[in-house]
Amino acid sequence: MKIMANSFDTAYPSVDDLRTKAKSRVPAFAFEYLDGGCNEDVSIKRNTSEIRDVQLQPRYLNNYGDSSTKTKVLGMEFDAPFGIAPVGLQGLMWPNSPAILAKAAHKHNIPFILSTVTTMDIEKASELTEGNAWFQLYNPVEDAVRNNIIDRAEAAGCPVLVLLCDVPTFGFRPRDFKNGLALPPKMSVKNIMQILGKPTWAYNTLKYGQPTFENLKPYTPEGLNLKQLGAFMDRTFSGKLNEEKIKPIRDRWKGKLVLKGVQSLQDTQDAIRMGFDGIIVSNHGGRQLDAAQSTINSLKEIAATYGDQIEVMMDSGLRSGPDIARAIACGAKFTFMGRSFMYGCGALGNKGGDHTIGMLKTQFKQVMDQLVCERVEDLPKHLIT
Repeated sequence: MKIMANSFDTAYPSVDDLRTKAKSRVPAFAFEYLDGGCNEDVSIKRNTSEIRDVQLQPRYLNNYGDSSTKTKVLGMEFDAPFGIAPVGLQGLMWPNSPAILAKAAHKHNIPFILSTVTTMDIEKASELTEGNAWFQLYNPVEDAVRNNIIDRAEAAGCPVLVLLCDVPTFGFRPRDFKNGLALPPKMSVKNIMQILGKPTWAYNTLKYGQPTFENLKPYTPEGLNLKQLGAFMDRTFSGKLNEEKIKPIRDRWKGKLVLKGVQSLQDTQDAIRMGFDGIIVSNHGGRQLDAAQSTINSLKEIAATYGDQIEVMMDSGLRSGPDIARAIACGAKFTFMGRSFMYGCGALGNKGGDHTIGMLKTQFKQVMDQLVCERVEDLPKHLIT
């Protein structure tokens, strides 16, 4: 039997194991912010359960060589067909986690997408990835702020700008309201007691500092309290997009442009017409609309109709190597995961990025070998329809 090349801690061989360990190390209010969906969590459960309905068929008697997990998307080659999705407030969930994940992604040659509203800035992400970080833009209300952020991403060498379209309003997240993490946030006695019960998280928060919106510091007035910061965020950013708002972004950005949060044929058709290079089929990890269709079912329809006209990628609901294979077999050229990598950081700290990537690479390679599929782009041939 061939030894797997990608190393990981065998005490945590699955994302579920990482989630369980992370839950024991992260204060409940921060873990629930990461782990939860919206309303009754129907969408978050549907995402994962319906992707698991996809079945693949092996072809054992073919004359075949070793499989390769390398693949190309947007003209770039990566060592595996998955990357790290943008996640807001990462440093709240695990201190220094965006830096941990950016370094691991660069080491393993997979893409890392930095969120506008996470706790590391564009410049640091660029430094850690040698100019290879993608940047996800949460569109500002003011043109001057928007243009400055885009110019910073260009100066940092980001090859891809990801424009977020699925947050016209904040999702209704009951746990966050109870925990005081809806804007404006507040720190209750209950939350403080939770912190005291997680000493490693508390120590690392002291070491790396209280998490803040690092990308937004140049635009944020000094001396704001938490309530004022929440009001500032509401005034400064609008998730509502239309062609009028997208056109100046497309005109200004000279690199690859991707629209994230697409769930319909109509939005895909509009994205093609507006000049996007790719889309990410996503329902924000089930955090925005509890009545949403699962991403795998949105993907099937979109990829079948427009997969030859625009590069179709997917996130939301993926938790394993087999899930990645299922998504690609259904028409995705590439996939992204957010929670899975954050569970890795919460469980294993500085080792979490390396571990999670190595584990997923190993799982995915095993599926390729078992299917007798040599190339990632051949996975659709193994789909049972």
